[in-house]
Amino acid sequence: MSPSVRTFFQVILLWLAGLGAATQFAKIAVPFADVAIRYPDNAASIGWMLSIISFMGAVLGALSGALTGWVGPTRLLVWGLVLGGLISLFQALELSFPVMLASRLVEGISHLAIVVAAPTLIAQITTGRARNAAMVLWSTFFGVAFALNAWFGLTIVDRFGLSLYFALHGALMLLISGLVALLVVQVRSDDHGTFVIGCRGLVGVHVETYRSPFVAAPAFGWFFYTLTFVSLLAILPGRLPEEVSGTIAGLMPLAGIALSLLVVPLLLNVLSSVAVVNIGFALGVLVLLAAFAGLPLPIVGIALFAVLGFVQGGSFAAVPQLNTTAETQALGYGAIAQMGNAGNLLGTPVLLAILWRTGEAGMLTAVIGFYAAAIGVHLWLAQQRKVAA
Repeated sequence: MSPSVRTFFQVILLWLAGLGAATQFAKIAVPFADVAIRYPDNAASIGWMLSIISFMGAVLGALSGALTGWVGPTRLLVWGLVLGGLISLFQALELSFPVMLASRLVEGISHLAIVVAAPTLIAQITTGRARNAAMVLWSTFFGVAFALNAWFGLTIVDRFGLSLYFALHGALMLLISGLVALLVVQVRSDDHGTFVIGCRGLVGVHVETYRSPFVAAPAFGWFFYTLTFVSLLAILPGRLPEEVSGTIAGLMPLAGIALSLLVVPLLLNVLSSVAVVNIGFALGVLVLLAAFAGLPLPIVGIALFAVLGFVQGGSFAAVPQLNTTAETQALGYGAIAQMGNAGNLLGTPVLLAILWRTGEAGMLTAVIGFYAAAIGVHLWLAQQRKVAA
């Protein structure tokens, strides 16, 4: 097998690990009604079953980046996959609500390990145009996993129940962990440094991560993306006529995935990844302004999520473009995980509060403001990088 073919299969395998990590969200979010039926006495708290992983990511994302650089991304990825697989098999036992919630907390650690270690490995085993394409492919893992779970997972749940659904996920995670251990190269760090456990270590990692305009830039842009992505995906279909809302809800994320895969790799050959991200945000502003000019909301929704594909693909490609070592790349992906989870946690309640107070026009205006702020932050950080160079 030639080195290029071997690298191709390694990238696909790492992407499959990402699908497993995204399914840690999707296996609760997609069959959410069935999960609620399993715990009828905990209706008021059932939302925590989904959001607790985002909470873990928002708190520990940057720390996971430092841990990746310390223990090595391949080892951490295998550990994360094994832990995730065992937890999912444990969840198949029809646990009580408190035990299930505790297992989701531990599952959040597994999720972080995977979504930080896997892209770090992809960035290390690829170069040039192949790296651009690989990072864009990686950026689709969340949307693809949700689509696959909606298409196939719900059928499994309807026919065989949640327990088999969770067990299949666990078995696949363990299978992928074995394949990663066998087929993915070990990436050696130039300098493992020290890893300090406790408050001092936590503060130190955050200072090291967010004071760097190279490490932090992709994450800050990603925060504004996630602040609106899940929230608009939840809110906009409800503003549409019932007969088209389901179709539009399915097309919105697929439009972003398609544009990201087809166009972003070509743009990255001639533009910097940060420029591609800013183009995505700028086009998002134009689409939303078109809504005020009378563009129908279904078209606005699909077009907005399509151009956000530029942000999706460009943000993950920005990490290896701005950071050359495995350690700084791991910090960058840890920061993306942290800011992304923070955006997911804040986005829906913030936009719903704006919608209730100011109406649809006020909500869309706020989103325009978020995207303009993202462009401003990226331009400012680009200036900081010039000063530091």
